[in-house]
Amino acid sequence: MTKLAFLGLGVMGYPMAGHLQAAGHEVTVFNRTSGKAGAWVEQHGGSMGKTPREASEGAEFVMTCVGNDDDLRSVCLGPDGAFAGMSAGATLVDHTTVSAKVTHELSDAAKEKGLVFVDAPISGGQAGAENGALSIMCGGDQSSYDAAEPIMQVYSKICRRLGETGAGQMTKMSNQIAIAGLVQGLSEALHFAQKAGLDGRAVVEVISQGAAGSWQMVNRYETMLDDHFDHGFAVDWMRKDLGICLETANETGASLPVTALVDQFYKDVQKLGGGRWDTSSLFKRLRALD
Repeated sequence: MTKLAFLGLGVMGYPMAGHLQAAGHEVTVFNRTSGKAGAWVEQHGGSMGKTPREASEGAEFVMTCVGNDDDLRSVCLGPDGAFAGMSAGATLVDHTTVSAKVTHELSDAAKEKGLVFVDAPISGGQAGAENGALSIMCGGDQSSYDAAEPIMQVYSKICRRLGETGAGQMTKMSNQIAIAGLVQGLSEALHFAQKAGLDGRAVVEVISQGAAGSWQMVNRYETMLDDHFDHGFAVDWMRKDLGICLETANETGASLPVTALVDQFYKDVQKLGGGRWDTSSLFKRLRALD
């Protein structure tokens, strides 16, 4: 049994922390809304801290899964932050999707305090978190990753180190770039099929078995055709992630014309009131243009 802290109990963090407790670890949780932390303790056991620092005291590993760069800084830094409560040699594993800039910033701050930092963004959505089947892409030195990997395996189907600090976040950017293009392509295919008078379900049944098949197609086409967009990752969060991708592309010289275009399409979805719809709502945007 390992003493752990989990900071951030959103749709991903809540079940992830639950898997750790169920695996026999001693988990202390923190959430900005303390009621959610209390509900987690009532459901799973463990304990809760009033601040990130309190939750992290004595923990060998501290896992974070919050919203953005500023949220991550707030739970890590300052007198009530996790770093202030962690003992030398403890490891912070960050599952948030953030910029590589803040990852390097916090990694450097951790080193100054004798702490270890692993960037470990996740993919797989709420269902992946609930089923313990996430893909985790990691950055950090090999020994730090090796120590943290057994903990992360509790809620992952694949967990891999891609390189030094920041490599995990760069890989997550690649993931979001791929998803953006796939969802737009699927939306256009379904839209075209309907305009041509075809049965969208029958079309997908055929083309999903060939080269066009994808996770997005298999798992999202029915809800898209049924006009249900309350599954999975929200548009507001996707735009946050794509903004990080585009900013990083400007820094590295990468060309992302399709990603930039799809980002604007998601902006259109937000204007339709769909900031909390899931990313497959690009199809709803096309319907709105009819």
